[in-house]
Amino acid sequence: MPRVDASSAIADVMIVTPDVYGDSRGRFIETYRRSWFPLGREMLQGNRSDRQQGALVGLHYHFHQSDYWYVTRGRARVVLHDLRLGSPTEGATEILEIGEHDDRGLFIPPGVSHGFAAVTDLTLTYLVDSYYNPATSSVSRGTTLISARTGLSATRSCLLVTARTRGSRRSRTTSVRATA
Repeated sequence: MPRVDASSAIADVMIVTPDVYGDSRGRFIETYRRSWFPLGREMLQGNRSDRQQGALVGLHYHFHQSDYWYVTRGRARVVLHDLRLGSPTEGATEILEIGEHDDRGLFIPPGVSHGFAAVTDLTLTYLVDSYYNPATSSVSRGTTLISARTGLSATRSCLLVTARTRGSRRSRTTSVRATA
């Protein structure tokens, strides 16, 4: 039975440590099951993202879409930030690594900003429970800064997220890459 743990930092984020079955011929891993996530809806679309070591995917969020991330090859340093007004963890940030080294998956609910740095070359597969809608998704930019060290050796990099403008429901985030 896989282990499905609630994040200790951000409400409704779930971290899955699946069972891995293998022998000299290879391995098998069940990476996703709808029943693992009480808040999850039926996933409608599967996507794949291939990134080279050092690539940054800037923080972005969706008002009405959940994501389920699973790295099949390589390692990603993931940054999450809770943008949900009234959430018990509003404003909280979590940084974790997922990838083939631990086979963990990550459920990200609507309103939680998410991005990652490719610590190695990687392949990320992700499922979504609604189709992309630019009216309910956003890349953020603004003034209040939270930074996360990406752990990349060749560059000094950070992912940035900004807090909501006072009274606004829309937050903005951005990513920055600086050479050492």
